[in-house]
Amino acid sequence: MSNQTVAVIGSGGREHAIIKAIKKSPLVSKIYCLPGNGGIAADAECVNIGVMETQKIVDFCKDKAIDFVVVAPDDPLAAGTVDALNEAGFKCFGPKKNAAIIESSKSFSKDLMKKYNIPTAAYEVFTESAKAIDYLKTREMPIVIKADGLALGKGVIIAQTLDEAIEVVKEMMDGGKFGASGTKVVIEEFMTGPEVSVLSFTDGNVVIPMISSMDHKRAHDNDEGLNTGGMGTVAPNPYYTEEVAKECMEKIFIPTIKAMNAEGRTFKGCLYFGLMITPKGPKVVEYNCRFGDPETQVVLPLLESDLFKIMVATADGTLADTEVKFSDKSACCVIYATKGYPEKYEKGLPMELPETDEFIKKYNEDAKATGISPISDALIYVAGAKKAEDGSLLSNGGRVLGVTTVADTLKEAIAASYALTKEVKFDGGFYRNDIGARALKALS
Repeated sequence: MSNQTVAVIGSGGREHAIIKAIKKSPLVSKIYCLPGNGGIAADAECVNIGVMETQKIVDFCKDKAIDFVVVAPDDPLAAGTVDALNEAGFKCFGPKKNAAIIESSKSFSKDLMKKYNIPTAAYEVFTESAKAIDYLKTREMPIVIKADGLALGKGVIIAQTLDEAIEVVKEMMDGGKFGASGTKVVIEEFMTGPEVSVLSFTDGNVVIPMISSMDHKRAHDNDEGLNTGGMGTVAPNPYYTEEVAKECMEKIFIPTIKAMNAEGRTFKGCLYFGLMITPKGPKVVEYNCRFGDPETQVVLPLLESDLFKIMVATADGTLADTEVKFSDKSACCVIYATKGYPEKYEKGLPMELPETDEFIKKYNEDAKATGISPISDALIYVAGAKKAEDGSLLSNGGRVLGVTTVADTLKEAIAASYALTKEVKFDGGFYRNDIGARALKALS
């Protein structure tokens, strides 16, 4: 299985993390990224084909005799890109359309959990705003309102008051705020407790959880500002104890895989469990049918096994016979975003990235002199950038960079990530200064 040619579908920081991890495999000789971005171009050959251009993707894979395809984002998975590639004879990492529904329809996933007794928040589904509003008037606040379909990670609103909740329903269902995704809504009870993200590999037979992580959704320090796609992550998540992990495996992970099989929707790929550790035990907040972003940017740097081998095993159904090993170190990722994100922001702003090898060398020399533990890795994942004519990088999105380091402890990983972030030259950007603070507090 050597000299494998791989195509990765996607264009963000998650895809860059996947590519950097796959690149380590001695089995892989060539990586393409469709469409990729200006930063990913340093690690893969970028091809200007959009993630939703299914036929062009299939034709490209035929033309280049691709051996394996990684479909990373939710939209093409929900649209059936894996199905089309499988039909054309290509082996893929990622679920088929009928399994990707676990993310693309929140009402499907909630009904699945109810049917198979998988712990989650109490809920109701509505297709008419008037009935949804009548229901809201009978519930306690705060309450959670979710657009049923995909909404770029922004379709979940926690309404603090009844007036706010009614306004949210009207905007989604009558105002078309999320297009077709918001014509059906899920209204569910507000749960309390720390949140945990657990990505897992599954071939439909076994499920192997990866290192847990903690996301930071709000745009600004102290969890203030608007919800974003994620402003930073740390791994492992201190709230995800061995006891909680055991309960999740027994009551959530294995039952979900079995439920999908029972429904004739076998899931292969990366199944993401968004969990809340409530006073009544862990419950599912949401499922994603793919690697999370920016969780991937802290989880994959801790993977010691060959990611490409694992991905092939999920497609072949041989995951039980494949090594999946993670280091016992910690990782932190700080997202560098463009000022104004997640609302209006400029594009085409210049940036300059430090050399990570030089950073590691200097940081570890300083660490030795001061008695701090050395870091074992430093990575800058490019999420939203394009190349200028002179080869320099220009911003091309809201979330632009994911600055990640790996160290012996979480405290050291956080400190190193911020040291590396400060080396980035991006005047048009901003980042949170408290990524990992909650995790450190939990550890103290």
